Amino acid sequence: MKNTVKVLREEKNMTQTELAERSGISLRTIQRIEAGNIPRGFTLKAIAQTLETEPENLISTSEEIFTVDRAKLINLSALSGLVIPFGGVIFPLILTYRTKDPFNKELGKNIVGVQIILAVIVSVLMIVSPFIQKALSVKTPLFLMFLIAFLCIKLLVIIKNGICLNRKNDLCIKLKTSFL
Repeated sequence: MKNTVKVLREEKNMTQTELAERSGISLRTIQRIEAGNIPRGFTLKAIAQTLETEPENLISTSEEIFTVDRAKLINLSALSGLVIPFGGVIFPLILTYRTKDPFNKELGKNIVGVQIILAVIVSVLMIVSPFIQKALSVKTPLFLMFLIAFLCIKLLVIIKNGICLNRKNDLCIKLKTSFL
């Protein structure tokens, strides 16, 4: 419940306060629902109407179990970036935006966000490496060292997130705020 309401609220670019005002529910109630309380009756209908979804989409009939199979696939698709330039961003991005499940979509956005940051860092390092090499009078091509370090870091991030997805159904390495 917590993740569904929060994800849908964030997709609508609403704060908890805005959701409370638009739905006519108190802010404290919204906070409780996002913390795990299950809404009933009027509260459920008001939140569903405000988030433009059906009440059934906000609650599950049994214990809520999130499957992260799609997020695991998105994480594995980032491996394509080891072979194809920017493949670690493009393929996970395509899979993320074709995902209908809000929980897996949010995980996918976090995976893509980290991959974008890594791609930007390696691109900048590749551009400045000849200048650094010349300034330091180093004979060994620095861009190769940057590229190898980048590939190792990228592989470690993918492995670490894969392990966390298997154990905790969440990512270990993610950005505090998603920019996607």
